Amino acid sequence: MDTLPVDMSSPVVREYLALIRLQVLTPLSLLINIATVFVCTVIVKPSIVGVMKLYPTSISPQPAWVATYVIMIYVFQVGYCLLLVFARKVETKNALVKAVGLSLVFANWAMAFWAIAWVLQWFLVSTILLGIIVALLVYSNIALLVYHAPTHTRPFDMALIHAPLRFFMILPLSLMFPYSLLCVLGIRCHVTLGLSHSPDHPEEYDRYPWSGFAVVLAANLVGLAVILIRRDIIWALAATWICVSIWTAQPKPAPVFITVVLFTVLHPIALLSALIYDQLSHRRQGGIALPPDDADHDGGQPERRGPREVDAEAVWGPT
Repeated sequence: MDTLPVDMSSPVVREYLALIRLQVLTPLSLLINIATVFVCTVIVKPSIVGVMKLYPTSISPQPAWVATYVIMIYVFQVGYCLLLVFARKVETKNALVKAVGLSLVFANWAMAFWAIAWVLQWFLVSTILLGIIVALLVYSNIALLVYHAPTHTRPFDMALIHAPLRFFMILPLSLMFPYSLLCVLGIRCHVTLGLSHSPDHPEEYDRYPWSGFAVVLAANLVGLAVILIRRDIIWALAATWICVSIWTAQPKPAPVFITVVLFTVLHPIALLSALIYDQLSHRRQGGIALPPDDADHDGGQPERRGPREVDAEAVWGPT
């Protein structure tokens, strides 16, 4: 056969092939991501957690909280892979193919390579890979919000497309990338910047707190703005989770500790306030306007009647 019995230039055929490609590559990339992170966490020495303990910074998180967060990312992605197979709506397929596409595949591969670079203590490579992950996921999330906005008419899209992509993005954006960057700067400029301290001298943890304070403040202010504007439950959950993971890892300098504890409280309050305000505004807009009374319409004056025809027979009788 010289040619295929289908028109490869047809947009429908191209979208179908793109979906098939994602159905194969996305689970494969997720499996490689899980396997690599598992090996680098359990088998390799020093492990991912071991390297975190070797290079503590003012924003070092509690490993157990981060591990649980990563497991939730994997669970979300399993649901995403199932949706790739069982999606039937055209809108869902367009979101999977055109908005997310291969970005999630590349992000999973980048996270696998990040785990290798991290345990090898190649912090510059680690930071670059995390930057790539952030860029890929930010692009996908913006494309989803702009062209395939979440709607209650498609709850599976919200739960299995929007939620996994946003949940995955927030971890490197708010914690992993700045933490790796602080490790790079702390190693190369330790005397000048003091962004990391020796694990053998925990008393040094509060000598240079302001770099970590700037990181957590900026990340949480961005998250707070998103929560208030978009009433984003996923962002509120993820940001609160990351804040808890930071302040539960002791010791922490006072500016960092106070900031993350404050935002641990502010994120849920902001979400509840935004939801309540949204409900109240909808009720105001949905009120039923009653028609004005006749008295109000006429300015309170009694109704004036014009002259009417008089029936002469009714008054004088038949003649």
